Amino acid sequence: MTTPPMTDAADAAASAPHLADSHDLIRVHGARENNLKDVSVEIPKRRLTVFTGVSGSGKSSLVFDTVAAESQRLINETYSAFVQGFMPTLARPDVDVLDGLTTAIIVDQQRMGADPRSTVGTATDANAMLRILFSRLGEPHIGSPKAYSFNVASISGAGAVTVQRAGQTVKERREFSITGGMCPRCEGRGSVTDIDLTQLFDESKSLSEGALTVPGYKAGGWNHRLYTESGLYDPDTPIRAFTKRQLQDFLYREPTRMKIAGINMTYEGLVPRIQKSMLAKDREAMQPHIREFVDRAVTFTTCPDCAGTRLSEAARSSKIGGISIADACAMQISDLAEWVRGLAEPSVGPLLTALGDTLDSFVEIGLGYLSLDRPAGTLSGGEAQRVKMIRHLGSSLTDVTYVFDEPTIGLHPHDIRRMNDLLLRLRDKGNTVLVVEHKPEAIAIADHVIDLGPGAGTAGGTVCFEGTVEQLRASGTLTGRHLDDRARLKETVRKPAGALEIRGASTHNLRDVDVDIPLGVLTVVTGVAGSGKSSLVHGSIPAGENVVSVDQSPIRGSRRSNPATYTGLLEPIRKAFAKANGVKPALFSANSEGACPNCNGAGVVYTDLAMMAGVATTCEECEGKRFDASVLEYHLGGRDISEVLAMSVTEAGEFFGAGEARTPAAHRILTHMADVGLGYLTLGQPLTTLSGGERQRLKLATHMSDKGGIYVLDEPTTGLHLADVEQLLGLLDRLVEAGKSVIVIEHHQAVMAHADWIIDLGPGAGHDGGRVVFEGTPADLVAARSTLTGEHLADYVGT
Repeated sequence: MTTPPMTDAADAAASAPHLADSHDLIRVHGARENNLKDVSVEIPKRRLTVFTGVSGSGKSSLVFDTVAAESQRLINETYSAFVQGFMPTLARPDVDVLDGLTTAIIVDQQRMGADPRSTVGTATDANAMLRILFSRLGEPHIGSPKAYSFNVASISGAGAVTVQRAGQTVKERREFSITGGMCPRCEGRGSVTDIDLTQLFDESKSLSEGALTVPGYKAGGWNHRLYTESGLYDPDTPIRAFTKRQLQDFLYREPTRMKIAGINMTYEGLVPRIQKSMLAKDREAMQPHIREFVDRAVTFTTCPDCAGTRLSEAARSSKIGGISIADACAMQISDLAEWVRGLAEPSVGPLLTALGDTLDSFVEIGLGYLSLDRPAGTLSGGEAQRVKMIRHLGSSLTDVTYVFDEPTIGLHPHDIRRMNDLLLRLRDKGNTVLVVEHKPEAIAIADHVIDLGPGAGTAGGTVCFEGTVEQLRASGTLTGRHLDDRARLKETVRKPAGALEIRGASTHNLRDVDVDIPLGVLTVVTGVAGSGKSSLVHGSIPAGENVVSVDQSPIRGSRRSNPATYTGLLEPIRKAFAKANGVKPALFSANSEGACPNCNGAGVVYTDLAMMAGVATTCEECEGKRFDASVLEYHLGGRDISEVLAMSVTEAGEFFGAGEARTPAAHRILTHMADVGLGYLTLGQPLTTLSGGERQRLKLATHMSDKGGIYVLDEPTTGLHLADVEQLLGLLDRLVEAGKSVIVIEHHQAVMAHADWIIDLGPGAGHDGGRVVFEGTPADLVAARSTLTGEHLADYVGT
C-alpha cells in the first residue's frame, strides 16, 4: 500500500479558506424592534447595502435600532463599570440573534446642537486647531489657545489658601487669572437680546386695570397676583407714574422670598421672569400664541462690541499676516483652505497639515461654501450629516460598519453624484456601508438592496425583497415598481394672480437679488446646495399673518407627546368625551387628572439600573393604557379614551366623521393628517418613534388649517418614498386650487417638473452662488439646458 505524498495534504490545507475569512455576513434573526415582525436578513460585509421602503416601514428600526444599537452596546460593555457609569445606557434590542457585527459608526440626520455657542468650527475641531495656530503665530501674542476661544471668559481672582507644609498649617495669598476670548457684552453669542417693554404692559393703565399684556398674566391668575399683591408699589397707580425705585422693583428685582396673599412665594421682576419662563424655551416647542408674543416682544441685534464675531477685542487684535481669527472663521472654507496652505511655518508644520486636511474634506464633501463661524443650529439636516462625515473621510480604519440615514437629503442631483462617490470610497477601503435611502440615484449604486414594507406602521415591518438593483426592478414590490418613475412636464401651467416682489435681497451669500415670485401658483425655488435658496425664501418672506412657513427644524417632544397632542387633536376629543359624560375634560388627559396613579400616565414603569440599561415594564395597574381605571368607564360612541388613542388616523377619521361621536373639529385635523399620507399612524404613538419624514409631514398637517395665503415649504419630500411623492404633489395641487400660493424649496425633480414656475439659484455654492440664473416654466428650463438644474431635469424627463 502506498501513502499519498505529504505535500498534497499540505497544499490542500493551504488552499482551503482560513476560518477567520468565513465571517463575511452580518446575520439578523428574529428582529422585533418597534414595528419589525420577526425580521431575519443576512447583510454582506464590505459591500454597500441600501435599505428601502416607504416612510415608517421599519428601515431605521432595523438599521439603527437593531444593528447599530447592538454594536454600540457591545463596545460600551468592553469598558469598566466605572466608565460605563458616565456613558449613555443602551438596552439590548429586541432580537433573537445578531451575529458578525463590526464596530458601527453612525452618521445620522439629527440636527447638530442648536446651542448658540456651537458653530461649524467648534463642531468639527477646526476651531481648536485654529486657536492653537494663532496662539503660536499671532502678533501680538495674547496668551494660550483659550485667549482665542469665544467659549472661555476672562476671569481673575485672589484670596488666602491654607496649605500643610512641614507639619504646619500655613496661610498664603494666591492670585490667578485666565485670559479667555469671550466677548464680555454678548458672552460669546454674537448677538444681544432686547425686550420691547411696550409689548409687556400698557403704561397708561394700572396693574388693577389690566396693564399686563403678557400671555398667562390675566387678572386673577397667580402670575398677575404676584405683582398686584407684592406690596412693593400701588396696583392702582398707572405704571407711567411709578417712581424710579418702583419701576426697578416691578421690572428687574432679583428673586426675593416674600408672603403674597398669605403664601410664601418668590417674587421676581417681570423681565427676568419672562426670560426664564419663555425665552429659555425652544421656539418650536412653544404654543402658537406664546411664540407670537415672543416674536413680537424680543429683538435680536448683532452685538455692537464684537460686531457679531463673539470674540474679545484682544482676540481680534492678534493677527497672522493681517488676518485675525475672527477674519479666518468668517472666510468661506474653500478660501480659508487656500490661506492655510499659503502659511510656510515649519514650527507648526503638523498642525497646518492637519488643519488643511480637515478644511479640504469640507470642500471635497461639497461644503466648501460654509464658514467656520456659521451657527451649527442653522445647518440643514443634509448639511449637518455631511459635516459629521468629515471626520471619517480621511480615517485609516477599515472593517468598520458605517451607517447613513438618507445622506442625499438637501442635495441637488449634481451633488448626489459626489455623495455617491464618497460612499463608494468608504466601501472600497474595506468597510461595510449601510444606507437608508429613497432617492433612485443613490439606490442605483448599491451592491445589495433590502426592501422593507409592504406598508408603513403596522402594515410594514417585513422584508419584501433582498437582492441586486436589477432584481429589485423586476421584483414587483412597491419600490421596484416606482424605481424608474419619472414625472412628466406639465402640458399647461397655471397663470399667476399677482407677484411677491423681492428687491435687493442680500442675506448670507445673496447678491442684491431682485426677483418676482408669482402668487396663486406652485413655485419651486431650486439650485445646488449652498446656492442661497433658504436665504432668499426665509430671509425675504418671514412667517407672518399671511405666511405659513414649514421648515426642516425638528419636532421636539418627549415620549409623552404623540400626534394627538402635537396637532391639537386631543383638545376637541377631550371636550367631546367630557360633554358626552358630563365630566370635566382634564380627566381625559394622561398628563393631567386622568393619569394612572401608578405610572403617572406614562404607561410604563422605568427602573434605573445605574450603568446597566434601564428596564421599562408595562404598568400593571393600567396595562399600558396610561389612564386611571375610573376614566375608562366613560365612553363616546362605544369607545373609551384609550381605545380612541389606539386608533389609526384613517380609522379615527371615520369614527369622528359621523354617528354619535361626530366631532367636526377633530375630523378636520384628521383629514389634514390623512392628506399628508399619515393615515396609518396611531393617535397615541409617541413622537419619539416617528421617522424624520413622518415628523415633517405631521408639522405640515398642523399648519394646513392656518389661515395664511402663502405656504412656504422647505423640502417637503424629505424622507418620502417614491410612491408617496405622487400623493404630495396632489396635496400641493389642492392647496393651490384652494386659492393658496405655494412656494417650495426643493431638489426633487418630480416636484420641479410639476411646478408652474421655477426660480433657479446659482450657478455654484457660497460666493459662487447667490444669483438668479433662471426664471420661467419647467419646459423653458429643460429647453434651455442653461443651468446645472436644467441639464439634470432634462435628463430626468428624458428629453
